[in-house]
Amino acid sequence: MSRTTHFSRGACVAASLALCSLAASAQAPKKAPAPGPVKPAAIPAFQEATLSNGLRIMLVESKRQPVVSLALMLPAGDAYDPAGKEGLASIVASVITKGAAARTADQVSSAIEGVGGSIGASSGTDFMTVRANVLAEDAPLAFELVGDAVAKPTFDGKEVELARTQTLSALQLEQSQPSALASKFFAAQLFGAHPYGEHPTPGTVRALTNDDLRMFQKSRLAPTGALLVVAGEITLARTKELAQKYFGSWSGTAPAVATRPQPTTRTKTEILLVHRPGSVQSNIIVGNLTHAPSSPSYYALTVASRILGGGSDGRLFKTLREQKSWTYGAYSSLARNHDIGTFAASAEVRNAVTDSALTEMLKIERNLGTVPAPFAELDAAKNGLVGSLPLQLETAQGIAEQVGRYTMLGLPNDFIRTLRPRLAAVTAAQVEAAAKSYMRPDQSLIVVVGDGAAIYDKLSKIAPTKIVNAHGDAMMPTDLIAKITTLPVDITKLAERADSFAVLVQGNAMGYQTTALRKTTSGYEYRSAMAIGPMMSQTSQTSFSANLTPQAVKEEGKVQGQSINVDVTYANGRAKGSSMTPTPTGIKTVSVDTTIAPGVLDNNMIIALVPGLKWAPDSKFNASAFDASSGAVKNITLSVTGTESVTVPAGTFQAYRVERTGEDQPLTLFVTTAAPYRIVKMGITGTPVEIVLVK
Repeated sequence: MSRTTHFSRGACVAASLALCSLAASAQAPKKAPAPGPVKPAAIPAFQEATLSNGLRIMLVESKRQPVVSLALMLPAGDAYDPAGKEGLASIVASVITKGAAARTADQVSSAIEGVGGSIGASSGTDFMTVRANVLAEDAPLAFELVGDAVAKPTFDGKEVELARTQTLSALQLEQSQPSALASKFFAAQLFGAHPYGEHPTPGTVRALTNDDLRMFQKSRLAPTGALLVVAGEITLARTKELAQKYFGSWSGTAPAVATRPQPTTRTKTEILLVHRPGSVQSNIIVGNLTHAPSSPSYYALTVASRILGGGSDGRLFKTLREQKSWTYGAYSSLARNHDIGTFAASAEVRNAVTDSALTEMLKIERNLGTVPAPFAELDAAKNGLVGSLPLQLETAQGIAEQVGRYTMLGLPNDFIRTLRPRLAAVTAAQVEAAAKSYMRPDQSLIVVVGDGAAIYDKLSKIAPTKIVNAHGDAMMPTDLIAKITTLPVDITKLAERADSFAVLVQGNAMGYQTTALRKTTSGYEYRSAMAIGPMMSQTSQTSFSANLTPQAVKEEGKVQGQSINVDVTYANGRAKGSSMTPTPTGIKTVSVDTTIAPGVLDNNMIIALVPGLKWAPDSKFNASAFDASSGAVKNITLSVTGTESVTVPAGTFQAYRVERTGEDQPLTLFVTTAAPYRIVKMGITGTPVEIVLVK
C-alpha cells in the first residue's frame, strides 16, 4: 500500500528556498568579474553647416527629450576687453538679452517665460556665450531671441546702469572676501601683462559708456569666428532654416587679435602676501601655468589634479583636514584656457599654521611628481572622472555648451566622445610626469591673503615674500606694524539730530531704521534701531566723549531667531566685556579684554561722525575702529568715488558716493554734498538691501 506524505505550506516554502540557495551557491562566481572597457560617451554624431555670413553651426540631434538648446559662442570674453575698459565684455553679456530689436527687457522675459524656456548670456575668460533653452516646438523663438541679442541689442540705459551697479557691488564685495582677493592677485601675478591677468576695477567700470558697449558689440559680436551649437530634438534641415531666417542678416568679421604678451615663466618659488589686517585665517593659493588646450598632457594632469585635491578623497583634504585639522577643506583645480592653462591648489587655514600648511601643500605636490601613485588611488581617481562625465552630458544644454567650448578651443570633434577612455588609460608614470612638469612646487607662485603681522616672518623663511595691501599697493615689513589713524572730525559740527530710514529689499519696503545723536554731560550718545520683517531686529547704543574716546557700546536683538548681545565698556585704555553674535555656523561668543590705543574709535561711531568730516569730491578718510563683535581693531576707509543725484522719500539730493571698506561687510553711503552732511542712502554690498532716508 502506498503512503502519501503531506507537507505544510511553511515546509514547502522552506524546501523551495533551500533548493534555490543550493542552486545559487552552485552558480555564484567566486570573484567579481573584471570591469569591461570604458566606452566612449554616447553622443550622436555631429552635423555641421555654415551660413553665407560665416556663422558655423554644429547640431547634436537627440530625441531623448522634446527640447532644444542653443549655445552661441563668440571669441569675445573678458580677455578681449580693451586696455582701460576692463569689465566691458561682462557688462555687454549682462545686457544683450535684456532688450533687443523691438522687444524691451520685460518683453523678452515674457516671451521666453511664456513658453517655459530660458535665455541668458555670460562672459568667460575667452568666450562669450548666449544660451537659450525651449521645448522643441518653440525652437523658432529661441533662434529669434538669440539672433536679436547679438545683432540688435538696444543697450537700454536702465539695464546698463543696473548691470553697472551690480558689477560695482560685486567688486566691492570682493575686497571683503579673502578667497576672491586671492584669486584676483593670483591671476594678476601669474599672467603678468597677458590679458588673462587683467581685472575690472571700480574706475574702469564707471567709465564705460553706451558707445563703448555698442562698439564692442559691433566689432566683437560677429558671425565670422562664432559657433552656434544646437542640441536636442531638431533636424539639420530645420536648424539651417531657422538659423538662416534669424541669423542670416547678421554680418561682420571680428578684428584680428594683436599678439599677446607671454606670461612670465618662474624659475623659483615666489610668495605674494596680501595684507588683510585683523584676519584670523589665511587663504592660500599655490599654482603654475600649464599648457595649451590641445596638449596631450591634459589627460594625465587631470588625473593628477584629481588625486591631489579633487575632493574629500584627495591628498590635500586627507592631510590638511583629516590628519592635521588645519582647515575645513583643501582642493586643486585646472583651468583650460585658449592661450595657456593654469593649475592651482588652495586652502584656508588658521594664522598659526599658515606656514606649516603651505609647507605641507608643497611637500604633497612634490611627492606626486616623484613617486608613482598607488594603483588603488589612481584607479579611484580615474573612475571618479570617468563616472562624472555623463552627468555633464545628461541635458541638451549640457551637451551644447560642452561641445561649443571644446570646439572653440580648437579640439577635434571626437574629443568629448573619446574623453572617458583616454582618462581611463592614464598610467601612474604619466601622472607622475604630468605633476612634475606642470605643478612644479619648487617654481610656484604662492598667494597668501591674511594678516601680515601674524604670518609674514614665517612665510619669508619659506620663499622670498613681497607684500601688498588689498588694493595692490606695495608695502614694507615695517608697514605691517599697526598704525592708529584718527578721523579728522570737527567736533563743532556734531549737532543733535534724529533720522528715520526705510529698509528696502529689492525695492520693496521691508522694515525701518532710526538713528539719533544727542549730547550728554560727558560727550555724546548715538542710538540706532533697525527691523527687517521677521528676520532681524536690533538696537544699539554707543557713547563717546567730546574728544572722541569711546566709552561704551551695547547691542541687543535677534537675527533669524539667534540672539545678538554686545556689552563692552571702554576705560583706562582697555575694552572689556563680551559679545554674542550669530554667524552662518551658529552663535559666536567673544570675551573682550584688550588694550585699546589712543585714537581708536568704536566702529559704531563712524556713522555718527559723518557730519563732522570735511567732505569733497576726492575725500578719503581712514580710521582705526574696534569691532566689539569680533574683538579686533579694523582699519576702515571712507572713499568718495563719485557724485550722484539721489532720490529718496525725503527728497532729491546731490550726494557723494562713499565706499566704506575694511570690514567683513562693505557698505556704500550717499552723503549730501552740502553741509550739514547727512547720509541719505546706504547700500549693503552684495545684497539687495538699501536703506533710504524718509525724514
